Amino acid sequence: MKSPRAKRLPATIALGRAARVLTAAEFHRLADVPSEAEWFGNLSNPHTRGAYETALRDFMRFAGIVRPREFRIVTRAHIIAWRDELAQRGLGGSTIRHRLASLASLFEYLCDKNAVTHNPVKGVKRPNTESGEGKTPAIADRQARKLLEAPRGDSIRGKRDRAILSTLLFHALRREELCKLKVKDFRHARKGVPHLKVWGMGGKTRYLPLHTATKALIDDYLGTAGHGADDAGALFRPLRNNRTGRLDKAITPDGIYKLVRAYSAELGFEIGAHALRATAATNALDHHADIAKVQEWLGHASMATTQTYDRRRTRPEDSPTFKVAY
Repeated sequence: MKSPRAKRLPATIALGRAARVLTAAEFHRLADVPSEAEWFGNLSNPHTRGAYETALRDFMRFAGIVRPREFRIVTRAHIIAWRDELAQRGLGGSTIRHRLASLASLFEYLCDKNAVTHNPVKGVKRPNTESGEGKTPAIADRQARKLLEAPRGDSIRGKRDRAILSTLLFHALRREELCKLKVKDFRHARKGVPHLKVWGMGGKTRYLPLHTATKALIDDYLGTAGHGADDAGALFRPLRNNRTGRLDKAITPDGIYKLVRAYSAELGFEIGAHALRATAATNALDHHADIAKVQEWLGHASMATTQTYDRRRTRPEDSPTFKVAY
């Protein structure tokens, strides 16, 4: 007969050893994982992991840290000395700010876990924020129209590239977001309006109304490429894969970069793929889109990031120079 206590336990616990997956040794080994390693293990985005790992390795080298638990005796003086050393090495202000932010993220996690009493990065002066304006140039409307028309012919390549350029210019996607799109992701509808399901940074999902011209181009591409029924498969695919021979994998971010670079170079204004995101954001704001809506559309966590795309204050035609009349 089961005890009253056993009845109250979840089924997997009440089953005892029969439901156990971890061995006793594995259980105790995981229980001993330091909070520092837990924090890093929770970083799901590979780009974030890579950037944070670079920052932490650099600080560990500087401070002589060998074991994760040694982070718990770090003081503000260590952080300031590291910041100054980064500046002496000639690193830019934005790079130094990012490295300090990476370290601050770790210490915030340690504070939450009660592993440290405070975050030593707080109160450390960081380099001034550099204006992001102009760092990623937005192209003019006439250049965008030429770029959309650049892929020629009725081949799979031509149809795919027109669909990709249209998706970037009308929806302001990051390269990684475009590469993650599945066939089913462009077949969503909300209130009868076709939407694009976008898998953004940090595992966040957003739904963007699908531009009618883009939808037509994607439909045309899928009809020719022949994978329109493969709902779970990649939407945009390479034309060939010499290494594996498989054509069901997604085109890579590097492939998107090279595609945009090649077509824009032919037109005389060589740019990267991120310039199309900047172009879409700038164009939307120039045409009176609400900046809060643009922030949501772009998938920005901070309004400050969205504001770097707002060029309305710096349009030459609005300058007082052209208001002077003698």
